[in-house]
Amino acid sequence: MKKEYLYAGFAILCWSTIATISKLLLGSLDSMQITFISSAFAFVFLLILNIFKGNMKMFKMYKVREYLVMSGIGILGIFIYHLLLYMGIDCMDASQAFIINYLWPIMSVLSACIILKEKMTLRKSIAILLSFAGVIIVTANGNLLSIGRDTLTGALYCIIAAVSYGLFSALNKKKDYDKYFSMMVFYFAATVVSLVYIIATKSTFTLDAMQVAGLAWMGIFTNAIAFTFWAIAIKIGDTAKVSNLAYITPFLSLVWTTLVLKEDFNPYSLIGLSVIVIGIFIQLKDKKEIKTRG
Repeated sequence: MKKEYLYAGFAILCWSTIATISKLLLGSLDSMQITFISSAFAFVFLLILNIFKGNMKMFKMYKVREYLVMSGIGILGIFIYHLLLYMGIDCMDASQAFIINYLWPIMSVLSACIILKEKMTLRKSIAILLSFAGVIIVTANGNLLSIGRDTLTGALYCIIAAVSYGLFSALNKKKDYDKYFSMMVFYFAATVVSLVYIIATKSTFTLDAMQVAGLAWMGIFTNAIAFTFWAIAIKIGDTAKVSNLAYITPFLSLVWTTLVLKEDFNPYSLIGLSVIVIGIFIQLKDKKEIKTRG
C-alpha cells in the first residue's frame, strides 16, 4: 500500500473517533474544559513538531499584526469550531451531531465565494441545497414536526460550527501561512482564550487517568497528528484521490457511536449523511471541471 494512503487512513481513523470520545468526556467535563485541555495538548505537540522541523526561526518572519490575524483565524476555526461542535454533541446523539457537522466542506465552498470571490456555479448551488436537505433529514429523524428542543439546539450549534470552519478554511487559504507554524499559533490562541474563560468563570475540574488519556487522544491524535499526517498524505499523493477519502470519516464515525456508545442505528442518519456527501461530490466535480478548463 502506498504511504499516502497509510497516512490518510490513520488521519481518518483518528477523526472518526471525535464524536465518540467527546461524548464520553462530556459525561464529566463541559465543552469549554474539553476545548481548553485538548487544544493545550495539540499546541504542545505542534510546538515540539515545529522545533523538530526547524520552523521556530519563523517567529521573526511574521509581524505583530500577522500574529493577531493568525490568532483571530485560530479563535474562529479552532476555538469556536471545537467548542460549538462539543456543545452540539452534548445536546444530541453524537452520530447526528457529527453528520450535521459535515456541512463544513460546503460551508468552505460558500465562504470561498464570499471571501475569495470564487464563482458561485449551478453545481455549487445544488450542492449547498442538497447538504442542507441532508441536515434536515438527520435532524428531523423521519418526523419534521417532532424535533425536540435539545436536538434543534444541538443541530444549530453544529451548523454554526460548520460555518465557522468554512470561514476558517477560506481565510487560511487567503493568508497562506506556513501550515505547521500557523496551526501551532491557532491552537495556542484557542488554548489561551479557553483558559481565560475558565479562569474568569472560576471553573474547576479534576481529571482521572482515563479522562487524561481521552483528552490527550483528542488533542494529540485527532487534532495535531491527524492534521500532520493528512498534510503529508496530500503532499506526497494525488490530492484529489486522497481528499476524497475524507468522506469515509462520518460513515466510520457511525460505526464507533453504534459500537461504543450503543446509540441506536438510525437509517435517517445514514440517508441524510448520504445526501450531504452527494452534495459534496457534486461540487467536487464542479471544481475538477473548472480546473480542466483553466
